[in-house]
This record gives sequence, structure tokens and C-alpha cells, in this order.
Amino acid sequence: MSLPSIGRVRTRHLQAAKRDGDKITVLTSYDTMTARIFDEAGIDVLLVGDSAANVVYGRDTTVSLTINEMITMARAVAHSAKRSLVVADMTFGSYEASDIDAVHNAMRLMKEAGVAAVKLEGGTRRARTIRALVDAGIPVMGHIGFTPQSIHSLGGTVVQGRGDAAEKLIEDGLAVQEAGAFSVVVEMCPAEVGTRLSEALDIPVIGIGAGNGTDGQVLVWTDPFGFSPDGFAPSFARKYLDLGAQLRVAAGEYARDVREGTFPAADESFDR
Repeated sequence: MSLPSIGRVRTRHLQAAKRDGDKITVLTSYDTMTARIFDEAGIDVLLVGDSAANVVYGRDTTVSLTINEMITMARAVAHSAKRSLVVADMTFGSYEASDIDAVHNAMRLMKEAGVAAVKLEGGTRRARTIRALVDAGIPVMGHIGFTPQSIHSLGGTVVQGRGDAAEKLIEDGLAVQEAGAFSVVVEMCPAEVGTRLSEALDIPVIGIGAGNGTDGQVLVWTDPFGFSPDGFAPSFARKYLDLGAQLRVAAGEYARDVREGTFPAADESFDR
């Protein structure tokens, strides 16, 4: 296997994984508890995603998440993961105005949070920004296809790369690669296009709702493990566990025991 079983996963290991045909595993994480669990489970990359706006803060879109909120969460994840490569999302408004802003905010994520890389959305239109970050010594993961920070301009949560738009998606991937990104996420596109993208690019392509032909997969962790705040999970997320239901049952049992006076018991209390 290209990815190390012991020691830190680095960007070069992801490149080796693509070369050797080893699939790359990615999950989001926003706190120390999930970071430790996923790290110990052998997840290769932990993405501190701006999806935290939805699953941590209960907001409708990712647009409102601030760079300071991201730094707080990313610090917890980066300090807790011992093996996984930790990547943090550049939040909306932290990189669009100028390359100077982008470099400044990406450096904050690396210096204040301790992440190993950053991710930002956009293909050809973000190539210059990606290059500026890479030239400043900041590893960059790209993000093309459906880009949640552009949900209003895209007209909602819409599958990208269908029909003639497939060529534009390939063009975006090539532009991200040419700009120096070490990897790229492609979100919500036809499976055939996800496969084509992986075949066209030398860098690893990580899919989310992009079929099984990409070099790896990423999911927002609450979706496959039954912990989405509203109970909804996208169709491309396989359900491995209903953690939310289990936690509700356990919390109800705790509340019952307290109300009935059976908790704490004698062996859960101090004698003197």
C-alpha cells in the first residue's frame, strides 16, 4: 500500500496512491472526538469542511461560515490527528477578493490551526489564486463540480457536468492541476465524468457523488453514520450506522434513570 500504516500521511503519499491504484479515504471532521476516532480507523485525509456551517451550526448554507470559526475547528482536528492528512476549507469571502487575502487567510489556517493544506472551490476561475497559494508554499486541494459556496449562483444543489458541460468540468480539473494543486475534489457529477476526470488528471481526484471511478471518496461524516441534524442524507451517501437513533435511545435511558432516582447508584457515588 502507498499510504503509510504508521506515521503521517503526506501529499506525496496521495500521489503515490493514485500511481499504484490504491483508493484514498476522506471524511470530514470538525472536533477532537471524531478526529481521533477517524484517525485511529485509518482514514487517510480529514477534511475540516465548511459543511460545518450546516452540521455544526445548523445553518442553511456554507456561505456564512467565517475564517475564525474554521480556525477554531481546524485547530481541534489538527491537534488530535496523528496519522491523517488534515485539510481545511477556505471559507467564502476568505480568498475571492484578492490573492493577497487568500495567502493571508491560508497562512492563518496553517499557522494558527496547524493544518497541512487548504481546499478552495473553483476551477479555471481560481487557477491564479491556487498558483499564488502554491507559490507561497501552501499545499492546495481544489474543488470543482458542484461548489456549495456558489449555491446561489448555481441555482441550488444541482448536478454538474451533464451533457456538453462535461468538457468544462474536465477543463476545470486540468486548470486546477496546472496551477499546482496536489489533489482535487469533484462533487455531484455523472459517474462517467468522474471516471474521465480521474483518467485525464495526474493528481488524485476525490469524488463525492461522482461515482466509483475516482481515485478516492469523501463524505460529510454525519451522512453515512446517521447523524445528520435533520435526518436527511444525500442519495450518494451509503448509511453505515444510525448513530443519531442510538444516541437518542441512550439519552432517553439516562433521563429515565435520573427521573426515577436509579442514577447514580451506590457504586456511582462516593462514601465520604
